[in-house]
Amino acid sequence: MLLLGPLLRYVDATSATIWVETAGPATVTVTAGERSASAPTFGAHGHHYALVEVTGLEPGTKTPYTVAVDGRGVWPSDDPELAPFPPSVIPTLEPGKPFRLAFGSCRVSVTHDEEGTAQFGVDALRAYALFMAGLTETTSDDDERWPDLVLFLGDQVYADETSDEMRAFIEQRRDPEQAPWYELKDFEEYAHLYSLAWCDPANRWLLSTLPSAMIFDDHDIRDDWNTSWTWKQRMDATDWWHDRVVGGLGSYWVYQHLGNLGAQERADDALWQQISSHDGPGELDVTAELDQLAARADAEPDSYRWSFARDVDDQARLVVIDSRAARVLTPERRSMLDDEELAWVDEHLLGDVDHLIIGTSLPFLLAPGLHHLESFSEAIAEGAWGRPGKWLGERARQAADLEHWAAFQQGFRDVAGMVLEVASGKRGRAPRTISFLSGDVHHSYVAEAWPRDGVVASRIVQAVCSPIRNPLPGVMQGFMSTVARRAAGAAGRVLSRSGRVPLEPLRWAVTEGPWYDNNLAVLELDPEGMRMWWTAGAVDGPPERPERPERPALRRVATVGPIG
Repeated sequence: MLLLGPLLRYVDATSATIWVETAGPATVTVTAGERSASAPTFGAHGHHYALVEVTGLEPGTKTPYTVAVDGRGVWPSDDPELAPFPPSVIPTLEPGKPFRLAFGSCRVSVTHDEEGTAQFGVDALRAYALFMAGLTETTSDDDERWPDLVLFLGDQVYADETSDEMRAFIEQRRDPEQAPWYELKDFEEYAHLYSLAWCDPANRWLLSTLPSAMIFDDHDIRDDWNTSWTWKQRMDATDWWHDRVVGGLGSYWVYQHLGNLGAQERADDALWQQISSHDGPGELDVTAELDQLAARADAEPDSYRWSFARDVDDQARLVVIDSRAARVLTPERRSMLDDEELAWVDEHLLGDVDHLIIGTSLPFLLAPGLHHLESFSEAIAEGAWGRPGKWLGERARQAADLEHWAAFQQGFRDVAGMVLEVASGKRGRAPRTISFLSGDVHHSYVAEAWPRDGVVASRIVQAVCSPIRNPLPGVMQGFMSTVARRAAGAAGRVLSRSGRVPLEPLRWAVTEGPWYDNNLAVLELDPEGMRMWWTAGAVDGPPERPERPERPALRRVATVGPIG
């Protein structure tokens, strides 16, 4: 029996990996045309998973596929709610075809009924799924229907802000009046949360037919995750945090990270080596090893790398950077990236491609006013104004979530320096564009950057798409619109100078936005360079109800481009 999935994960021109969760130990077989592959499940915390790699596919094709568990067909599903959707396919990359990447972040797992829609709006991912399936009216060009990849940039699940369905599950297991209350406690609760996030028929179909890559952000674990040494010490002192972070990182490895990796990267992963080399008898249970990996990754950030990269022939290189778990937060040193992570980023930020795309859940370039406010908060929290300032800065950055790249100035400058070297041709042929793609901040915008000194050959762009479904409160919308103004940037720089923050190596400005819709963005590379657009769901008439066949439409929120 299939509990969750299939999810189509890493796909290139000739191969694809498909992830599933099953009800028990089994052999899972995926058949795509004349190609077929099987893999046994592995166990973790009483759950059963398989990752099946199908090879020998034809480039540039969309091949329908089926999934069988112990020889019994389970996909396509006989669920009547999935009946309107077309067959799931494996769309392999076509060398030379303009690459199209969808991206976004921050999606809560709540119902799509009248109450859920009134509180959280239309799910932009679900709306896009219905658009791809041809089940909704839209004014968009049909040629925009199929991205080559969707990149989820954090907060795929909310472990600390739980839905009614998740709370009901928690109540069945333990007393929510005791810590960690209605927040998630362990792997078992994470497994249920992922099921809620991915089981909606439209999104389940989309994830079965659109290749995906993912990186976590704070709510995948907890709000403000790894903000500072003080924050971490406070969490480590509780009697529940250890189980939470081990369950969160362990489930992330299974549900998200494993599918990010190509065959070579998986082969280099020590835990996957144990799984793939197991030859029975029975199912391999990796509960202890998974917990050990997660616990060590939390205690020693340089012991495991969550970042990943992939090339799309000679068009683009996608480098996805972990800006949460790789932080160094000791009293002696504060850094967004530990030495191992920084060296890996340095190794992968290179030229000799037309487009360099950098995915990081936290925007690298915030609105200048907000950037300077965060750099100022870090400076005084680290002692620029003495002991009173340290107390004030720490309180401010935890209360106001001032913990983006701007609040880790050394890491910001390190990466900015690498990007400027790429853009000036010091690391191979300069790309036409260098684009940071991000989420997290619950509003969307585009910024463009230039070197403070000299000239570069590449256009440097920050594009943010957030949220997919979790709108920003109105009062915060007004604040974000204010800090996006040039005057706020100038005022913020005066503030950061009072904290003795040196000038950044980049200058930048918000050129589009901000806007606050639930939306999903799409980036397309073309001969002219690059263009982007943001789309949102819309409901004609009353909000949806589960029994109604009517679906939301799709509308374009913004278009940017060409850039190049």
